[in-house]
Amino acid sequence: MYKKNKKILKAALPKIQAAGVQNIINGISLDAQSGETFKNMSPVDGEFISNVAKSDAADIDAAAKASAAAFKAWRDLPYKEKRDIMYAIAAEIEANADLIAVLESYDTGQPIRFMKKAAIRGAANFRYFADKVIDARNGLSTPDTNHLNFTVRQAIGPVGVITPWNTPFMLTTWKIAPALASGCTVVHKPAELSPVTATFLCQLAHKAGLPKGVWNVVHGFGHSAGKALTEHPAIKAIAFIGETKTGSMIMQQGAPTLKRVHLELGGQNPSIVFADADLDRALDSTIFMKYSLNGERCTSNSRLLIEKSVYKDFVAKLVARVKNLKVGNPLDPATEIGPMIGKVHQEKVLSYGKIGVEDGATLLVGSGKPKGKKGCYVNPTLFGDATKNMRISQEEVFGPFLTVIPFETEEEAVEIANSVNYGLTAYIWTKDSAKGHRMALNVESGMVWINSQNVRHLPAPFGGVKNSGIGRDGGEYSFEFYMETKNISVALGDHPIPVLGGM
Repeated sequence: MYKKNKKILKAALPKIQAAGVQNIINGISLDAQSGETFKNMSPVDGEFISNVAKSDAADIDAAAKASAAAFKAWRDLPYKEKRDIMYAIAAEIEANADLIAVLESYDTGQPIRFMKKAAIRGAANFRYFADKVIDARNGLSTPDTNHLNFTVRQAIGPVGVITPWNTPFMLTTWKIAPALASGCTVVHKPAELSPVTATFLCQLAHKAGLPKGVWNVVHGFGHSAGKALTEHPAIKAIAFIGETKTGSMIMQQGAPTLKRVHLELGGQNPSIVFADADLDRALDSTIFMKYSLNGERCTSNSRLLIEKSVYKDFVAKLVARVKNLKVGNPLDPATEIGPMIGKVHQEKVLSYGKIGVEDGATLLVGSGKPKGKKGCYVNPTLFGDATKNMRISQEEVFGPFLTVIPFETEEEAVEIANSVNYGLTAYIWTKDSAKGHRMALNVESGMVWINSQNVRHLPAPFGGVKNSGIGRDGGEYSFEFYMETKNISVALGDHPIPVLGGM
């Protein structure tokens, strides 16, 4: 498989380098109007991938106008036609899953073992929301004595979607599939650090029959293209995935035009392991949820809270497993951890190794760079004997970096879990059903898994509280963002109407 993946990359890369990564506006591949580009380099080996359109407000304006012009026709397209187009997009993704996975892996450093699954999950997102098209406009019946009230949902209009650099392909489908099912048109601004699969996915969508202007892609940086998108008056809502500071800026930028915002932001999530848990399963889940996807995932359990009576034995097993994690080229199926997304992020993650020591925690595994590797690699890192107020317990590292904190009582576990500004997910491990339910109710997070890793169920709501975001994705919850609810009231008879100015 490793040889096959390298062969796929070798065949695809020259074509990408020759064409560059362009914008797609009104169905046409275009350079930025300024003609400017920026270089996209692979975090795997520092090699050049392609030049990328460096867009600004003029390109966003063209894309927003194309999106607005296409909106009514897409909104009013019969649901069967809309559904079939989305099915066709899913089929195109599946047919190109190997290529998508290889491009994503080389562009982001994410291990191929996860990227193939992420591509297939992207297809599943389109199929799921294709099936929801017929229900998207459904509302409620709320009859009164003299009136029949019913609600309908209607697409809000052109929307902006801003996606991150961690698993960008799958997260793009996660946002854009429900937007299209709702009847919205889209201007997509991908992260500048991972642009390749965004353009390819949009090309596949047009190949599948998507009308021009319905889905536009504009590349560029947040301070120019991103800001122009969040401020554009034709864009009615912004769906953003990224870090909390940027989410706050987007709210400020969208405020003058009263944009609706959906913000999926950071996390510093706890995995809480009680002594009565299935400790082997808890160990497997903890390692997977922290070190998979290079630790660059908002739902990772970055803090491991362990009951003191089992702390020593559990940590000993954890240390052995973390030391055994395979760091390597992400195109190798055996690799478990690849490089960080880029040099700046690599240095950030490395800095927390020093911070952990300064905090007074015990370095158990890792820190620093692996020897002899050219790319943006860091060693899987594990700190133990931490306390809740340490920086490594409070701040989102967003890498293969785990902080272990002991606790004695259920109440202390809740206090530690809730001691951060984030509240995205929590993982609770116990065989005591009542305790598991109490913990789930008391931890401050938008999502809780009891005796499980993060298993995503598409109809279920996904989102956080506190600094982890605003709004929910998934099933009907996605439609609440991309659609407006309208109430229609019909009189059932000649009910009394107050008379003013009568003779």
